[in-house]
Amino acid sequence: VPSFRSRCSSMKSIALSLLLLSFAPDALTVDPVHSFVNFRVSHLGASFAYGRFDKIEGKVSYDAKAPEGSSVELEIAADTVNTANEGRDKHLKSPDFFSVKEFPKITFKSTKVKKVDDKHLDVTGDLTLHGVTKPVTAKVLVVGSVTDPQFGKRTGFESTFTVKRSDYGMKFMTDKLGDEVQVSISIECTPAK
Repeated sequence: VPSFRSRCSSMKSIALSLLLLSFAPDALTVDPVHSFVNFRVSHLGASFAYGRFDKIEGKVSYDAKAPEGSSVELEIAADTVNTANEGRDKHLKSPDFFSVKEFPKITFKSTKVKKVDDKHLDVTGDLTLHGVTKPVTAKVLVVGSVTDPQFGKRTGFESTFTVKRSDYGMKFMTDKLGDEVQVSISIECTPAK
């Protein structure tokens, strides 16, 4: 029969484990149906051209109480670039731009998360595009977290940031098409299975 002391020790271990679990970050999976990657780039300095990527996936570890312990990994299929024009999309997939056969994935992996306030984070990480990896810091809005009777628990994040495509070796016609690209990402996440 276990001694009183050993039973107390076991109970303490169980209580500590439950306490640690209650503070563990939420392990989330990006819902590709309700997540979006859009971009905007100057066209001849006269207007903006818009596009999107149709496939994004990834995982998020999010701790609302201690966001500094959070992390995010995203993967975008480069060949899903979509500007609603077949000819332009074909050109964007070519070596002049994304060169999707050589570089099929665009990835982001966080290295640091800083809490700004209860709704905003600064997320720094490595963006790999066109075979080049560079650090990027994105200002992220924590949109919200809800538990819906039909769709279950959902947590959403959104960010808009700017990258220079020439920094990633995409220098084709930067004088006419614009070098700076504004990227908007909105992701909705579900609990990881």
